[in-house]
Amino acid sequence: MAKKQKPLTYKGHPLRRKDNLIYFGSMADKYIVMLQILDIKKVEDMDVATKVSIQLQLTDPDLKSRDRVVKKSEKDSLYVAMDVASVWLERALAM
Repeated sequence: MAKKQKPLTYKGHPLRRKDNLIYFGSMADKYIVMLQILDIKKVEDMDVATKVSIQLQLTDPDLKSRDRVVKKSEKDSLYVAMDVASVWLERALAM
């Protein structure tokens, strides 16, 4: 019998990854955060993100993609980017 996998979450919000894009949050909410890995480097046998773009976006499907962006920034590690993303998402959803 196949085992059901639990969805990956971070600080109570779902994470979805497609290639170099990471979506943080639920499309059922008003906001999500999109993280795009722009640059990586090899550290021993792992790829480590060295440049990450962060965008707080509205989930309204009627808006054009450029009109959905509320905030954006770039960080030099995925850890810092996820930290900023979680703060932005919490604050946006609390409004």
